Amino acid sequence: MSQPVRHIVIVGGGSAGWLAAGIIAADHQAHANAGLKVTLIESPDVAPIGVGEGTWPTMRDTLARIGVTETAFFRECDAAFKQGSRFNGWRGSGGDDYYFHPFVLPQGYGDADLAGPWRERYPHVPFADLVSFQPHLCVAGRAPKQAATPEYAAVANYGYHLDAGKFGTFLKKHCLERLGVHYVPDHVTGIASHENGDIAALQTKTHGPLAGDLFIDCTGMQSLLLGRHFRVPLIPQKHVLFNDSALAVQVPYPADDSPIASQTTSTAQRAGWIWDIGLPTRRGIGHVYSSAHTSDEQAEADLRAYIGNCVGHCVEGGSGQPDIPQPRKLTFEPGYRQQFWHRNCVAIGLSAGFIEPLEASALALVELSAAMVSDEMPATRAAMDIVAARFNDAFTYRWERVIEFLKLHYVLSARDGAYWEDNRRDETVPARLRELLTLWRHRPPSRLDFNRIEEVFPSASWQYVLYGMGFLPESGGTRRAGVAAEPFYREAADLTRRMLGALPSNRELIEHIRRHGLQKI
Repeated sequence: MSQPVRHIVIVGGGSAGWLAAGIIAADHQAHANAGLKVTLIESPDVAPIGVGEGTWPTMRDTLARIGVTETAFFRECDAAFKQGSRFNGWRGSGGDDYYFHPFVLPQGYGDADLAGPWRERYPHVPFADLVSFQPHLCVAGRAPKQAATPEYAAVANYGYHLDAGKFGTFLKKHCLERLGVHYVPDHVTGIASHENGDIAALQTKTHGPLAGDLFIDCTGMQSLLLGRHFRVPLIPQKHVLFNDSALAVQVPYPADDSPIASQTTSTAQRAGWIWDIGLPTRRGIGHVYSSAHTSDEQAEADLRAYIGNCVGHCVEGGSGQPDIPQPRKLTFEPGYRQQFWHRNCVAIGLSAGFIEPLEASALALVELSAAMVSDEMPATRAAMDIVAARFNDAFTYRWERVIEFLKLHYVLSARDGAYWEDNRRDETVPARLRELLTLWRHRPPSRLDFNRIEEVFPSASWQYVLYGMGFLPESGGTRRAGVAAEPFYREAADLTRRMLGALPSNRELIEHIRRHGLQKI
């Protein structure tokens, strides 16, 4: 058990596999003789799913951590800036309501009660529009920084939209050329075990046995190591989050200089929602839905109607109707593994679990998982069980909070139809979320509710969704008002005016990066 951990074997490529390889190799000097050895084995016949096109702002730190330039990332991954999410039609069936979940904190967050005065004085102004400048930047299609702002630095907090396929290729190239990752393109045909049950080696079709000390399962939904070999079960979540299917399609712009949206747009539908993500060369649009509440044919019809209404003129065919490519069908079982790290195997990415892509948590959980594995890399096999227990505790907590956060969007909706009504039934709402909603009738979400150092969604995010969905806190409480909110409302308005006048459009800045690059910090 005192055997040192010197060789990390990652099974599966794509964004998850190559992000894990990049973070571990960069942190542990895989390029040097004294560093850890990192090997990635990838089947040449298995294509990645490739639809995770949105990230959180954490991706900026991750890319800097592994040593890639933001300029190269934009040039090679068809990337664009993302400053948050816009939700259309989620509150009611009228279809004309909207709200934003921006990436910046509200002005005065933590210093003043922003919700109480908003409810009493400005109830018809969307909460985020009042307390933040960022929704206004998104509406105007502005970028979150200027051309002179250095790489990864921000005027307004931002993440990215990207082409997932190109991103995996970009990471692979960097890992192999700069970070010393060993690459084995081959099929895993079997798994050999030690007497204690640990994985000893992977049997490959043409390279023979591949031994290692720690194995990272990035094999997607098949979960070849953790799920199939170790039989760690999936904890199903379909009773909470009903969506289990998606249709995805890529749609061209009407012109090369068409505006690029600065946010992910999510538009509610009869039995799910449609995502709309703008990249420099196209839009990625897809419909996520519950197969128990609608048919594939109806879901496709709703997707085509959305594209026809929003972008029909840019893809018009000879018949006068939108000429939309055949959507790609994806199915998934919403849930997460009972354990993520078992013996000398840890799952990262889809092999650890998957739920609908609302709020783009998939890549963020990959980043957090790979970072924790790297940060707490066990020196020996004896230390591995301690690290595994800490990892399992952290990620069980994170998955539970993500599920509760996504469910919040549905619980507060007043939309009609069986899908939305079922989402509001008490038995589909996690107990902890029901308790928090009771507390939040009388006070805003706060750090008291989410007190871990690295929360997946901070309390500010819960406020944006809670109040964006029309949840109004009750007035007349006994707590003293304290710091006035009005100066912070004015501060947000002043920042809005100044930034709208100073920031370029999303497309303008992306074109500048492609031609001239960004300054390095």
